[in-house]
Amino acid sequence: MNRARAFGLLVALCALPGLVTGVSAQTRAWLDRAQVTYGETVTLNIETSASVRQVDYRPLAAQFDIAGQTVRRSFGMVNGQSRAKSLFAVGIRPRGPGVITVPALRVGNASTSPLRLTVLPPTVQQAGGDAEAFVETEFDATQPYVQQAVGMAVRLHVAVPVLSGQLDQDQVEGASLEQVGADIQYQREIGGRRYSVVERRYLLVPERSGPLRVPGARFNGQAVGGFFDNIFDDGRKPLAAAAPDQRLQVRPVPADAPQPWLPLRDLRLRYLQSPRDARVGEATMVELEAIADGARASQVPVPGLAETDQAQVFADPVQADEQFIEGRPRTTLRRRIAIVPLKPGALSLPGPRIEWWDAVQGVARTAMLPPLQLQVSPALDAPVGSGEVPRAPATAGETPDPRASAVAPVRDRRGWLLLAAVALAVIAAFTWWWSRARRASVRMAEVPGASPQPAAARSPSLAEALRQGELSAIARALSGEAGVRGDDLDGVRARLDDTAQREAIERLQAARWGDGDAAVALVALRGAFAQGPRWRMRGRAPSSLLPPLYPR
Repeated sequence: MNRARAFGLLVALCALPGLVTGVSAQTRAWLDRAQVTYGETVTLNIETSASVRQVDYRPLAAQFDIAGQTVRRSFGMVNGQSRAKSLFAVGIRPRGPGVITVPALRVGNASTSPLRLTVLPPTVQQAGGDAEAFVETEFDATQPYVQQAVGMAVRLHVAVPVLSGQLDQDQVEGASLEQVGADIQYQREIGGRRYSVVERRYLLVPERSGPLRVPGARFNGQAVGGFFDNIFDDGRKPLAAAAPDQRLQVRPVPADAPQPWLPLRDLRLRYLQSPRDARVGEATMVELEAIADGARASQVPVPGLAETDQAQVFADPVQADEQFIEGRPRTTLRRRIAIVPLKPGALSLPGPRIEWWDAVQGVARTAMLPPLQLQVSPALDAPVGSGEVPRAPATAGETPDPRASAVAPVRDRRGWLLLAAVALAVIAAFTWWWSRARRASVRMAEVPGASPQPAAARSPSLAEALRQGELSAIARALSGEAGVRGDDLDGVRARLDDTAQREAIERLQAARWGDGDAAVALVALRGAFAQGPRWRMRGRAPSSLLPPLYPR
């Protein structure tokens, strides 16, 4: 009896785990697909008999984007007992290709098992009427030279409404890649199907010769989904496409190529302003333009004119304008140049010359302009048989200024008697100015509390004003030396005895109050007044028959 009772108890104990298992909650998880393509959404299903209202999906956020959630509950009879089941479905989108582990999730008092998901790289869709999206890459040169600017266009074609998306282009090893300009959008029909196209331009510059691999651009986005996407997702469906990798063959620098190395598609030079006549000692303006197709402004040599023994040349800073045409740079350089002839007669200056390499035809070329021909007339105040102008010397210890080195006009030589008269007039004017300034200082000293004018408020001398190049300061200095109030340039011009100096004053007035050129006026002023102003001789006032109105 004891043995039978013990055997029955042992059988009951062995059956107890099965009974406990039969009444415990059942929980399992699975994926609708074990392998997907990057950009696609996979559904994670979780079935449980536990009484739970929701599942905590936060552990998925580290590697997945959660697209949508659904819950479906059912009831049934098992061994005469009522059982409830819940099916949780969530759409998850991997954030990158590779083998990814779906982490375990807590469901009530149970946990799901980790799952393995293989994510393939995005498929390459070729152009065609059946593709919802595809990406293509186009180059304007498949066999470029080293350091040649290559225009690269990436075009995304989409035939369905897109809610969101991103177009990515990886960098190119062995070359520099820079996005230029803004994206362009337009419509295009291929194979009877209309596509919305987004075109993006890049500037590709190879840095070494040999084969060059350019990775294809990738697009990942979300489009408007269909009926089943609305049921199991959030109304969206993934949309992915990628362009195939491209290979370029980069050619080295040819042995006979001119230096510095300048590979271009085209280079044009022209004169925007080319005068035919000039005058000794006066600045004549010339303007040049260079248009380079396939180079940035820093790569294109600046066009210019060479100085000769017959003329001096002063060039302004170059004005550069960069544009990108079909992803390729097109640079326009403009430069103004002042030419000051030194001798009368025919003047010929060699035109600008730039050597470059034609990257399309593979030959060396030279862009050049014809010589600049000028007929130079003598200076207005030059004596007969003379017209040559000496170069203005630079003051010792002073850095010569290109504008200050303009040639002084030819001085009128009238003999020793006229020179002596001018010297006496200058001495008399200086004596009159010095006595007037002394009387003014004495009157200032007699005023109680008056103080002499500080040095910072005094006007600069004429030489200093010419060196500084400020037109208002030059006008004040000339008025001070002429003994007129303020900056009365009309009074200054009336007291000058030199034609070139009077013309320089007129240029100064036009630059300050009219439409004159300040740079040209400064050149004329520095050249005319390099040796100081030449004043008219003051004659004695004629005697009057009437007595003075206010006798001394």
